[in-house]
Order: sequence, then C-alpha cells, then structure tokens
Amino acid sequence: MKKLLSLFLIGVFFVSGCQSTLPKDALVMSNESLATRQQQTRKYETKNEGEILSAVAAVLQDMGFNLNESESKLGVISASKKRSAVDAGQQAMAVFIALFGGGATPTDKDQTIRASVVTRPLGENAGYTAVRVTFQRMVWNTHGQVTKAECIDDEEIYQGFFDKLSKSIFLEAQEI
Repeated sequence: MKKLLSLFLIGVFFVSGCQSTLPKDALVMSNESLATRQQQTRKYETKNEGEILSAVAAVLQDMGFNLNESESKLGVISASKKRSAVDAGQQAMAVFIALFGGGATPTDKDQTIRASVVTRPLGENAGYTAVRVTFQRMVWNTHGQVTKAECIDDEEIYQGFFDKLSKSIFLEAQEI
C-alpha cells in the first residue's frame, strides 16, 4: 500500500511540474480594457501630489465616502460608503414567491461602495500627475451572503468625479 501511495505521489509531482504554454495574446490588453483605463484616468498639470491627494480626499468626502486608508508617500487613497441595496422589484418577486408557497426568498439588503485612487508623476520633468480612480460595489442579501461583487463602469460616475476633482484642484491651487 505504501509503494502504491508513493508511486501516486511521485506521479502527481511529475505531472504538476509539466510546463504549459502561455497563449500568445494572454498579456495583451484588449481594446475594452484600454477604454476602461482611459475612463478611470486623468492627468493634471502639477507635480504636487500632496495637493492632488488633498483634493481627492475632499471630493470623496463630498460624495459621501469615508476615508479608510491614505498613504501620501505612495499616492494611494481608499474610501467606502454603505448604502441600501433594497430593490422594489426584487422585494415584489419575493412576496409573490412567498404567497405561492415558495417560502422566504433572500433579497438584496445592503451594499458597500468602495473607491480606490492612485496618483503617480508622469515623467521626471513633465510636470504632470496622473490620477486613476476605480469604483467597486459589494451587495449583501438578507441572509448576510454576498450576492454581487462588481466594478462600476458607469461613465457618468467617473466623469462626475473628475469634474469635481478638477474644480477642487483649482480651488486648492488658488488657496480658496
């Protein structure tokens, strides 16, 4: 029995060591990925990352986010906010199912929306700083289970964030 187990383990070891080839286009970004990155990124004519991070923090707080983490040396800010995820259509369907003997159906209850912002200088002498923001959300149902974990790709949200950030950076620069 020990010999059989030893042979099996040696076989598994050799099979797991086999190298598989990486597809040719595995590391090439798709056009969709590039478009998403462009939607999430803007550049600003300043070398002062601290000023930009201060403006980012102000904008996120104005949008109802609570700052979770901030590391100015790395150019990173993360923030989140909790909101209700109750959907009237989903509630109506749960009532309909319960009326016809389907029992209690869990429905979406709460959601957390998270924003992550990263800044980085563009070139040593260029005088520009890039700002990239991403928004994600997680939804929990009435049984405490995660029902959705997704990136938010709504162009209006990103455009609204960057419009507010541009105004905030201008006000910071004017010391208003």
